[in-house]
Amino acid sequence: MELKEFQKDTLKALADFLKDARVEGPKAACEKQLHDPDRKRRLGRFASGYRPLQELPDTPYVCLRLPTGGGKTLLSAYSVSVARENWIERDYPLVLWLTPTNTIRLQTAEALKNTRHPYRQALDDKFEGRVRVFDIADFTAIRPQDLRDNTCVVIGTIQTLRVDKTEGRKVYAHNEELEPHFTGIPDNRPGLEAYEKGGATKIKFSFANLMHVHRPLMIVDEAHNAMTGLTREMQARVNPAAIIEFTATPQLQSNILYNVRAEELKREEMIKLPIVLAEHRTWQAAVTAAIATRANLAAKAAADQQAYIRPIVLFQAQPKDEEVRVDVLKKHLTENESVPEATIAVATGDQRDLDGLNLFDPATKIEYVITVEALKEGWDCSFAYVFCSVSNIRSATAVEQLLGRVLRMPYAKRRDAPELNKAYAHVSETEFATTAKALVDKLVLMGFDDTEAAENIETVQGEFDDGLFVQRSRPEPELRHTVSLAREVAIDLLTEIGGAVQFEPTADGRTANCIAGPLSEEHENIISRALPAHERSGFAAAARTYRYERERALSPAQRGHAFIAPRLMIVVQGELVFADEFFETFDWSPLDYRALLTPQEFDVRETAVEFEIDLDGRAIRYSVLSEQDRLILDAPVEGWDRVNLSVWLDREIRQPDIPTTQMLRWVQDALTHLVVQRGLGIGTPPLVGLSGGESEM
Repeated sequence: MELKEFQKDTLKALADFLKDARVEGPKAACEKQLHDPDRKRRLGRFASGYRPLQELPDTPYVCLRLPTGGGKTLLSAYSVSVARENWIERDYPLVLWLTPTNTIRLQTAEALKNTRHPYRQALDDKFEGRVRVFDIADFTAIRPQDLRDNTCVVIGTIQTLRVDKTEGRKVYAHNEELEPHFTGIPDNRPGLEAYEKGGATKIKFSFANLMHVHRPLMIVDEAHNAMTGLTREMQARVNPAAIIEFTATPQLQSNILYNVRAEELKREEMIKLPIVLAEHRTWQAAVTAAIATRANLAAKAAADQQAYIRPIVLFQAQPKDEEVRVDVLKKHLTENESVPEATIAVATGDQRDLDGLNLFDPATKIEYVITVEALKEGWDCSFAYVFCSVSNIRSATAVEQLLGRVLRMPYAKRRDAPELNKAYAHVSETEFATTAKALVDKLVLMGFDDTEAAENIETVQGEFDDGLFVQRSRPEPELRHTVSLAREVAIDLLTEIGGAVQFEPTADGRTANCIAGPLSEEHENIISRALPAHERSGFAAAARTYRYERERALSPAQRGHAFIAPRLMIVVQGELVFADEFFETFDWSPLDYRALLTPQEFDVRETAVEFEIDLDGRAIRYSVLSEQDRLILDAPVEGWDRVNLSVWLDREIRQPDIPTTQMLRWVQDALTHLVVQRGLGIGTPPLVGLSGGESEM
């Protein structure tokens, strides 16, 4: 498999570092790279001095930063031979490959055991096929001759080895099956865990001790999850020969050696950009628009001559205790949107329809995947083009799924149809433009360069009608308060609190904290306890003021106040009666009124606001799309015609005082006028929200 240029440059930086480390030591080798103007400029804000591991000061420890979609796992496989050639003095090194979750662990093990997979081929090509792959759960299957004659890769999770106390963990426990590995090793060898037997001290025949003796190359996937003191203790127990971390969001103290920019991925045609984000008034409208987008993309893909593509929509349902659960969303797709059930897969903790399914196989029928959070990590299908969330897209989980799951370009090659080079998102939101800005912020967190991003965000005024019900945004109150916090304390707070608080250094070396979202009393107390005693009262006062201003900025609906509207009444024979009672008393038929909806009464404009998010040089920008730039959504939608839509609408607007035959006839006449006379497509999303304005009915 031919590597991209930025991937080759990343591996070269690693090779140069390890080569220099053999002669000058890791610290000098890393700082030598920082003296190179080009590499220092590339690192940007990630450029910092080398911080050796306290427990292993002579062990090379570096981090390689690649944005989402940059091929971190592939480079991890290639880095094994780079380390062998430039640092590890063994023909067949031992590799301990650590992942953040069990899901990713199993996926990585499956890929590395498959001799046809690019990850495994990267190892086989460099080690003449002499490669053995083990899941950490099967460590007792490792034999001494395996370690002697093959490059052995053991795949586990960080959590398996990262423990405060080693008692009760199999990887640290004595296991007689490992005895052949410890023949000839004295019981008093330093660094090995031991136990007492018959008054004598014996070394444990444990997996951890086996690693310590053979000094594996440690590869850490998604390394931003591993920055804790316990992780450092675990590394000392394992005694690695070198540590190479791969992540899109590194901690600044991770000895970042090389920084790949997102613009390089776009130039190498590895990611879909721009991202077209459409915001809808209701979740039903977002779902309908997502289906229509997929239908249009499928038509474009069918005409594409380069390779097979089956565009997939990822639906993110709400948790079980909310309204739009997985079952509700699936029922809506099958009953209201006429989506065949065979094309829908559910991927949750309880239901795993995707297990063992090859989504790239043309025989596979799956076009829609419903999940909640199961696709957050480790799921990779470049056919995923459309993301639809009925939850709040501003939440970290939703945006992370969007970016990680729909950005990858199929076959890492741009298509002839420009629509197939973009990613699409449909969300139901109440605050337009806030979502696009949140998406830009999350792009930065996931590895996109934020240089001058704020100055290069361009908002174009869309051609949207103003009026009583137009969406208006107001600036949210912000708390900025200067406190004294050490960097390590600030990092610990970020880990504990999450996205509720951000810290940034001030010019005088102190730390300013900026709370962008709601600040709960619990988070306020956590921050307050971390502050010096003399600063706590000032912070508490600032927090109270912030909460008061935020409460004032909320609308009555956001405060939970009910809006009471008067009941419609009508004068009948000189007396006021309720209008609904009047209609129940007197017979009337919708067929007595015209079924012609004029453009003033019903039009297809402004069903969604669309934003386009793209890279402009090194900066991220977003803008509102004009109508002529939007994806045309009038492609035929499978399972829908005027008859099916008439039946669905009749069911949705049914009234007890109107016979079904009359309502159905009126709806069919209205649809015939809209589709035949006015030329509106069945697949146009606003048809789902059909309303007659001020018709004469």
